[in-house]
This record gives sequence, structure tokens and C-alpha cells, in this order.
Amino acid sequence: MHLAVELVSILAGVGLIVFGAETFAEHLSAASARLGVTTFALAVLLAGAEPEELATTVTASLRHSAAIAYGDVIGANIAMCLVALGVGAVIAPLPFRGSALRYGLLGLPLGAVAAGLAWRGHLARWEGGLLVGLYVAYVGTIWITERRPPSLGEAAELDEAIEALGEGGTPSRLGREMGLVLLGVAATIGGAVLLVDGAKGLTHVESTQTRLGLILVGFATAFELVVLAWSSARRGISEAVVAGVVGSFAYNVTMSLGAGALARPLRITNPTQLHGPWVAMVVCLAVVLALAGLLRRLPRPVGGALLIAYPLVAWLVLG
Repeated sequence: MHLAVELVSILAGVGLIVFGAETFAEHLSAASARLGVTTFALAVLLAGAEPEELATTVTASLRHSAAIAYGDVIGANIAMCLVALGVGAVIAPLPFRGSALRYGLLGLPLGAVAAGLAWRGHLARWEGGLLVGLYVAYVGTIWITERRPPSLGEAAELDEAIEALGEGGTPSRLGREMGLVLLGVAATIGGAVLLVDGAKGLTHVESTQTRLGLILVGFATAFELVVLAWSSARRGISEAVVAGVVGSFAYNVTMSLGAGALARPLRITNPTQLHGPWVAMVVCLAVVLALAGLLRRLPRPVGGALLIAYPLVAWLVLG
């Protein structure tokens, strides 16, 4: 009976995630055009913000399950770099232009700082506050820089949305478009929380919780971004895929992890179990950015290679 309830929760979560990702991607360009900001900026702030990750780490912290909190952040980021970007690139080559590369490169030191602070297995409240402050600075930089659309990048989908506005759209519809975008975000959050709740009661052993967080919980909370990548790439909103992963990576290692430490200092008894996964997380983003910098995009063959790499990384490092 207990297992049946957890399975129902997981299935309900998947349904909400799919609905939310579809709704978000469908109304993203129109909302960004009405707000006067780029698709990249809106996606990195809305899809990049991961409240379900925040809820997971805080809940795990308060329940004395620091291993799940750490594992969730690391596992989700690895899954997003390899699976979400892989899925998006297989559907349609993902462009990595100036904005994407700049903010991706910003994510690398954030990941390294988080790994360094948590390397000894203990993250104090002041360190959590530092990570939260770093995310605020990250978002502030993005908002100031991306307030006006750049000459390259998101021009195609923004032009479509602006043209639609000129053909009869009215400013009063801004509330409807933004409402639907936020509804999509809320649905993905609710779905991810259900997925996590369905998996949380499986073990109380720290070493097993670590593996559970790295693989099951981490992938579950990253799954909404995988679906978003599929949905956005299918609609041709490829910048949203890149922005979602870049923003989510930074959010997870700063706001999510920091909030968990603020709720209760995060301490595990065997930090060496996470040393390999911490390194793998940063390396995954670095490899993606290196390939994107050389090719100026992630083509389909690279997307396929990223998907193949995920189970290998999970087996060699995460498991």
C-alpha cells in the first residue's frame, strides 16, 4: 500500500511537469515581448529559478537528511547538463551565443565555490547566506545586462511575438500571458515536489540517501527541465533551453543549497562520497561550454553524445 501511494505520487508529478513545461514554453515569447525583455532573460529568471529544488533542500535539511540535499543539487545539475541539453540538441541544434556563454561561464565559478564550501561535508549558515547572496548578484547582473534585447540571439522568436502584438494584441493581454507562464512554472514545481515526496521515504541510511539524492531525487527534480528542453526545442525556442539549464545550474548551487544551509547547517559524516560527484558536476558544465564555444552551438551528434554520457557518469561517479 505504501509503495502504491508513492507510485501514484510520482505519476501525478510527471503529469503536472509535462503540463507545466508545455504551458511555459507556449507563452514564453509572447510574454517576453510584452514585457520588453529578451526570451533568454525571461527564461533564465523563471525556468532558471528552481523552487522545487529549493523546497527539496530545505525540507531535507529540516528533516536531518543533508545527504539528500547535497545529492539532489549535484545530481540535478549533472542531469540538466547531460540530459536536458542533450534532449534539446537532438531535437534542434542549440545555439550558444554571447549571452549563453557569458552566463554559463559565470556558473562555473559558482559551482566551484559551492563545491569548495561543501567539500568537508559541512555547510554553515553563514556559508549558506554567502551562496544566496551570490545568486542575487547573478540575477542582478542578468537583469541589468539583458533588459534590452541584443541584436543577435532571440531576434527570431521575439520578432514573431512583436509582430503578433502589432496585428491586434493589446497591452491588457500581458496579464494573461504572464499568468500562463507563471501557471506553467507553478505546475512544474508542484509536479517535481510530488515526485520528490514519492521517493523520500525509501531509506534513512545516509550512504543510501546520498545515492538516492544523486540519481533518483536529482533526476526527478531535473525532469521538468528535461521536458521543458524537449518542449521548447520542438517549438523552436532554443534559447529557452540554454537559458533554463544555465540559470538552473547557478540557482541550484547557490540559492537551493544556501537556503538549505540557512534552514539548518548541512552536515554529512562521509563527505568523500560526494567528492567525485562535485567534480563531475563542474566538469559536465565545463565540457558543455567548451564544446559550445568551439562549435558556437550544440549540434545533434553532440546532443546524442551527452545523452549517452549520462548513464556512464551515473555508473562511474554518481553510483
